[in-house]
Amino acid sequence: MASLFTRIVNKEIPCYKVFEDENYLAFLDIFPLVKGHTLLIPKIEIDDIFDIHEPIFSGLWQTSKTLASGIKKSFPCQKVGITVIGLEVPHAHIHLIPIHSMSDMNFANPKLQLSKKEFEEIAERIKNNL
Repeated sequence: MASLFTRIVNKEIPCYKVFEDENYLAFLDIFPLVKGHTLLIPKIEIDDIFDIHEPIFSGLWQTSKTLASGIKKSFPCQKVGITVIGLEVPHAHIHLIPIHSMSDMNFANPKLQLSKKEFEEIAERIKNNL
């Protein structure tokens, strides 16, 4: 059965897309820690990020660098933090999170409750800064 993220890639489930090309898709986390919290996935469904073959693996990190720049322009922050956990959805993904302190990356923190309009505005802001 296809993962949740594969279903997003296949447009069976909507997302707030910020970037897409033939190999990758980036969209807003619907349970964000902060505004601008973005997920980047390879379109190929692979559970463990370290099982991704080259050149897709290297391209994933290059794409995350590009996205981080756009996120930082959209949401001024000290850094864009990156984390790969891989337990939530069995599809490799990178969290890109604008941060001012280590606590901004604590997944035990309460998640933001944003409206559809807010998500759309955030996605558009990042797209415009890529």
